[in-house]
Amino acid sequence: MKLVMTLLVRDEEDILEANLAFHRSRGVDHFIVTDNLSVDATPAILRRWSERGLVTVIEEREDNYAQHAWVTRMARMAARDYGADWVINNDADEFWWPQCGDLKSALQALPTAAMAASVERANFPAVDGDGPFWDRLVWRDVRSVNPLGDALKPKVAHRSDPEIEVEQGNHAVRLGGARVDAQPAGIDILHFPCRSWRQFERKIRLGGAAYARNRTLSKWIGMTWREMHRRLIEGSLRQEYERQNPPAAERAQQIASGRLVRDVRLAEAMRSIAQAGQERP
Repeated sequence: MKLVMTLLVRDEEDILEANLAFHRSRGVDHFIVTDNLSVDATPAILRRWSERGLVTVIEEREDNYAQHAWVTRMARMAARDYGADWVINNDADEFWWPQCGDLKSALQALPTAAMAASVERANFPAVDGDGPFWDRLVWRDVRSVNPLGDALKPKVAHRSDPEIEVEQGNHAVRLGGARVDAQPAGIDILHFPCRSWRQFERKIRLGGAAYARNRTLSKWIGMTWREMHRRLIEGSLRQEYERQNPPAAERAQQIASGRLVRDVRLAEAMRSIAQAGQERP
């Protein structure tokens, strides 16, 4: 089985290397990455992985967050040019954790008729400080919601197909215009959308403006991004960040109530990867 992962990235220097190293250690054979106008160390990280033949990089110069088109392009490349059997369309802040074995065995455990796999996500609120994000963010929210208060939508992986169409957000795929049914898979997604105020503010500022420039998407698509960008413009985004990522006293209350539970899976995995010298290609 060949497993290909796609990534759409923009200024992800604080998390990209960890994402690539972790998923490589869990069975991903190759990555196709679209870099959308990064100006930090992201291109250098991708160049290093590309030189080892592990990453194919597409440079996307448009600034309208046409995610569905860009990810569909990568997913079709995985089928057409890289011989993928399964494709995971990922974001840099998502870590696909197989509940047993690796990602390949988790996907192979699905019924042979299953064309797609549905995977639930859980948020890890930000904890400010120094050091890598995975060493600080070790509290998982058992009632994970998006900034609008809605339950997080699952993400979908799919069997490779040169005609696949990936919907905006990577929450569903289509073939022949019809949505593909997705079966639950033995995988968890550990989600780290907020790693610091600086990272969060930049993400919303760039992503929200890009959504505003897109004239083909319905205004109902990307509502979380649009709402967060509105709050940025009106000056209330910092309050929203603090609501999603509570200070120490409130975090202690959430731990005591059971809302947050300690989860060091990724931290332990990344330490093991670093000790084995696998954090870089």
